[in-house]
Parts: sequence; structure tokens; C-alpha cells
Amino acid sequence: MLNPFSSQVNLHESWKTINSIQEFEAAIEKSFDKPVILFKHSTTCSRSAYAKHRLESDYSINPEKADFFYLDLLNHRDISNSIASKLDVRHQSPQIIVVKKGKAVFDTSHESITLKGIEERL
Repeated sequence: MLNPFSSQVNLHESWKTINSIQEFEAAIEKSFDKPVILFKHSTTCSRSAYAKHRLESDYSINPEKADFFYLDLLNHRDISNSIASKLDVRHQSPQIIVVKKGKAVFDTSHESITLKGIEERL
């Protein structure tokens, strides 16, 4: 088992990464077909690492039901700022944002990030 506090970033097999503003915009477009889950993660924060570990270890959301996107916000602060601006949510880290039809319908951070909470908003 990987140490959740390791600096090495491994992702759940069904998660997609966002590495550009264009990929973020494409994710928002996908939200018109099915919900999109955005996970903003700080790779140097132990609280963020723990949230990521909890999500990955219990992740059971069917890719047919929602798309899950991961953002390394330390490497992509510009994208994180775009997310906050476009979706009208306050920047936090770690943070989960559920998007439907181009709008944030749920956001939470830190210890409040749970798979159950996400699934309830889908």
C-alpha cells in the first residue's frame, strides 16, 4: 500500500487529470451530459493527501454516472483560479466540487470530503 503522505502522485484508474484551462473547459462541457466531480489537491499538504487517500481507497462511483477530474493545484494555480471564478466557489484545498450543467451544485473541503457526500449530490 502506498503511503498517502508520499510526494509521489498516483491516481485512481478512473480519474482524469486536468493540466490546462482547455481541459477544464472541456470538463465543464461534459457536465451538461453527466455530473463532473473536480478534486483540487495540494501535493504538499498532509490534509489534502489524507482526503485523496480516503477517496481513492473507497472510490466506487461508476464512470457512467459521473466523470472524476483531478487537479494538482500547486502546478496549476491558474486553473484553480479559473475554477473558483467560473464556478463561483471559494478556493480551498483540498476541495471537491460537483458540477452539473455547467454550475457548481456542491463544494466541500478538508475533512468534510467524503464519498458518501459526493454520491448524495450526483
